[in-house]
Amino acid sequence: MPDYTFPKKYRLRSQKDFDRVLSANCRVGDEWIAVYAWANELDHPRLGICVSSRLGTAVIRNRWKRLIREAFRLYKWELPAGLDLVVIPQAMVYPALPTLQASLWRLSRRLKEKVQKQKARLEREARSAKGTKPASPSKNV
Repeated sequence: MPDYTFPKKYRLRSQKDFDRVLSANCRVGDEWIAVYAWANELDHPRLGICVSSRLGTAVIRNRWKRLIREAFRLYKWELPAGLDLVVIPQAMVYPALPTLQASLWRLSRRLKEKVQKQKARLEREARSAKGTKPASPSKNV
């Protein structure tokens, strides 16, 4: 039976973690949420939530956070392992929980592929930079 808890190990808690995910600029979205992601070295996904005050009052923002946490908690074993996810709501009106669950699942699958491609590209660039020698300064004698 799946574990439906949401312990600290499944959360992004430090500003450094949020900055790392957001600066990777690996993003997908739909009409409800935008999801940023980057790889972690863990065997499970982690969740961070950013809800802007432009969405409305504290009641609405907190409702968004509760819905996102619940969607993650119920689907965390079906989400791709090894991803840090930062979810940002896009609409002022929040969807039903099943709609949000489907959206989170679909977007996280797309992000997994995107993150893998981006990591492979970065590794290729690092290898090619390592393989090329810097030009030696010319001596004018």
